[in-house]
Amino acid sequence: MSKGGYTAVQTVGMVITVVCAQAAIRSFFDHDARQLWGAFDWVPGGWTGQLIALIVLTLIGIAIASWGANRTKTKS
Repeated sequence: MSKGGYTAVQTVGMVITVVCAQAAIRSFFDHDARQLWGAFDWVPGGWTGQLIALIVLTLIGIAIASWGANRTKTKS
């Protein structure tokens, strides 16, 4: 993959991180709100299950962004 491809992977990871972290933080203030337009309504466990799913996706986004950044640095 080229340097631009790894930069795209890094960008996707950052977008996942920002969107999921923002939704997780918002859920602390409004437990009954539909997070991310109801995309997580299917997650079992109610509010706690949705919060755990958002946190896990945030961590996955961080890992993807970090991997993309590290690969971009090694391609320089």
